[in-house]
Amino acid sequence: MKFIYQIPGYLLILIGAFFLSWGGLLVREFDGADIWQILFWRAFFFTITLIIFIYCTYKDKAISVIKKSGLPGILGGFAMSLGFIAYIVSMTQTTVANVLFIISTQTIWLAIFGYLFLKEKISLKTLFSIILAMIGIVVMIRGSLGTGSLFGNFVALFVPINFAFLILLIRKFAKLDLVPALFYGGTIIIVVGFFMSKTIIITPHDLLISFVLGTFQHACGFICIVVGARTTPAITVGLLMLTETLLGPFWVWLFQNEIPPMSVFIGGGIIIAAVIFKTLEQKRSEKQLIT
Repeated sequence: MKFIYQIPGYLLILIGAFFLSWGGLLVREFDGADIWQILFWRAFFFTITLIIFIYCTYKDKAISVIKKSGLPGILGGFAMSLGFIAYIVSMTQTTVANVLFIISTQTIWLAIFGYLFLKEKISLKTLFSIILAMIGIVVMIRGSLGTGSLFGNFVALFVPINFAFLILLIRKFAKLDLVPALFYGGTIIIVVGFFMSKTIIITPHDLLISFVLGTFQHACGFICIVVGARTTPAITVGLLMLTETLLGPFWVWLFQNEIPPMSVFIGGGIIIAAVIFKTLEQKRSEKQLIT
């Protein structure tokens, strides 16, 4: 697994975003599995893949690396598990485009949390980005009032909120290793999914989809992003992750002819503009600090 660290960071981020972009389509491919069954098997294959990666990367130090993450790692895993649940639930309740556009607001939520918990100042440009993103979300939600997907939109908000909380933990506890947080998150979902499901037995077809979803889409996607983020500026990571937002709706349109209402594209466009504006504003701020 060492070879993955030799790949340029920006390329790993792109590959990771590409893997993650298939999530909505794969969720649509399930025949009869319910939400908790999907969550259980997705987390099962995700965690197995992660364990293999951790062992191949850290060898004899694998267990100690997980233990050293301590309480921050557990809290990060809990946040990720809530995000995992919200992702699957929202994907079954609204369009893929809705979910992915809302997820792309994670940069905005990180700025809000940074202000609330780390006392980081919010510039006027950042405030403008936040307001712009919220307007985009409102436009999308208003457009979904007559489609029955309002609940799915609200649940989707928990994905970027929990992800932003995870990043906040990483920034507050500089020694936190994100890999153990992923491990804890997967383990929590396995336990919750097992007890919430009436049965974990699903069809061979759904088991295959779960394998692809947990191993390639989820585990490979996050591993590439985690490793790639180590050598890629945060600004670049934020922009490259928009690849998931743009490709996800394209896959379901191409293979399942899922076309969201125009309000989704209008609201989504506003959100993307807000994220890019916030990212570029942050980039200019960092350049000023360097000079």
